[in-house]
Amino acid sequence: MDKALANRSDNSCELCGSKIDLSVYHVPPNEEKSVERSLYGCATCIHQIEHPETTDANHWRCLNDSMWSEHDAVKVVAWRMLTRIKAEGWPQDLLDMMYLEEEAMGWAKAGNPDSKQKHVDVNGVELEAGDSVVLIKDLQVKGSSMIAKRGTSVRRITLDPDNHEYIEGKVDGQKIVIVTQYVKKTK
Repeated sequence: MDKALANRSDNSCELCGSKIDLSVYHVPPNEEKSVERSLYGCATCIHQIEHPETTDANHWRCLNDSMWSEHDAVKVVAWRMLTRIKAEGWPQDLLDMMYLEEEAMGWAKAGNPDSKQKHVDVNGVELEAGDSVVLIKDLQVKGSSMIAKRGTSVRRITLDPDNHEYIEGKVDGQKIVIVTQYVKKTK
């Protein structure tokens, strides 16, 4: 299988094009470990795929090219990574252009560990719709001169279904989007 993938990829990472430290990556869920359900990737790409906390969004600008691969395994990983970093802005543009056949899209969604991510506060406590939180720092509200002060309580939050790092709530009667790393759940 290594040789087949090396030939298919011209001895390059099928995601970023690197020729250094390459190995086979079996795209989950992957019970059969076949060439069709695997890709040839560099250590940097594979590490970031497997460890979301190490994701460097700028590294993934390479997906602008690799998302057009003729191989579903490459397209599935491209879709997953673009979905993971879509809050950056530019990945959403690529996702809007990308097309996956129904079977490939099912595969992409089925094995996407990022689809299971939870909304958590600064302490790692899971947030749920309707919870109350307190701001842990002063926040400038975009598009307004308002500053939401540290210690402000925000009741009955709603969760952004598209991004686990955002919640919404009312501060001084104005509905705002708040980054979860700036809140602490209250009892």
